[in-house]
Amino acid sequence: MSGRLCLIAAGGTGGHMFPAQALAERLLEGGWAVRLSTDARGARYAGGFPGAVEITTVASATFARGGALGKLAVPFRIGAGIAAAKLRMLAERPAVVVGFGGYPTIPAMSAAWALRVPRLIHEQNGVLGRVNRLFAPRVLAVACGTWPADLPARARGVHTGNPVRQAVLDRTGADYIPPGDHPMSVLVIGGSQGARILSRVVPASLAAQPPAIRRHLRVSHQARPEDADAARAAYAEAGIDADVQPFFEDVPRRIAEAQLVISRAGASSIADLTVIGRPAILIPFAAAAGDHQTANAAGLEAAGAAKVIAEADLSEPVLAEEVAAILGTPDRARAMAAGARGQGLPDAADRLARLVEETAAGRPVAALSSEKAQT
Repeated sequence: MSGRLCLIAAGGTGGHMFPAQALAERLLEGGWAVRLSTDARGARYAGGFPGAVEITTVASATFARGGALGKLAVPFRIGAGIAAAKLRMLAERPAVVVGFGGYPTIPAMSAAWALRVPRLIHEQNGVLGRVNRLFAPRVLAVACGTWPADLPARARGVHTGNPVRQAVLDRTGADYIPPGDHPMSVLVIGGSQGARILSRVVPASLAAQPPAIRRHLRVSHQARPEDADAARAAYAEAGIDADVQPFFEDVPRRIAEAQLVISRAGASSIADLTVIGRPAILIPFAAAAGDHQTANAAGLEAAGAAKVIAEADLSEPVLAEEVAAILGTPDRARAMAAGARGQGLPDAADRLARLVEETAAGRPVAALSSEKAQT
């Protein structure tokens, strides 16, 4: 590797990996060398990382899954991972370690703390995940994707925003075509865990739209494989043109083309929506740790850019009414799109990269105390 080394540690979900990828892209442009440490799940999301990023896979261990014997083995696996991370860190001497959350980040962040390597974490959500909450008081700064953030005592928060991929940045502030007497695109995205209820409720809600709206609908619906056939059948029965797939490779393009997005309130999804600028109906995932998706959605709702429906309140009639209220009122939809753009931070990756530079130098700037972060 050439240049200063930044070690990025990220857990095995797209929510952790996408902002990590955005940071890696910026650091490489700045002459850094970058290595990614993740687990087998995370490696599946690493295909978009630049080829210059060395990717190493660590054994993941969590108390949340596995039987009794598996849980007993977790401390030993984590201990072995920390020891291995220390040895590699002593050999490579990274200038800074950046954690994005998830159990696979524990070895790298623990080794960095033990060896006093400059370190920071990035938290996408308004409520910190378990691992990030553990390390928040032990890093020089917590880069907050959502603001305000619920930070533990002694943690210093810096509002950087959530970095988005280049494919999203390429569509920053793309012109919005409000709904009307023309084809109208609706994008439905739910995340791997939270997509099932959307696959059940959304098709029926769109089928219930007034004919003046329904006949113009063009739907892109991301559904779990086991739910896809039922969703396709429901759309077909309603005469709605729908593309139903387990995963869309071109979500940024589909967001840019949409008149309305129906989505869970994951931090990455909200970052994409605000950078591009599109109206949304958000249904926070009720089982999200610390109800962090509700916290994520609060800013968009306050800005009038999104309608938030609690999962407990979600039903076909409720969703149908909200869809009709947006697609049937072009001025409102246009205002929502503008409100979303007003919440966007397309320079989040640059902000985070600057914070990495400051952390490597041992002097993060603009840090706020956790008490101030609550105001």
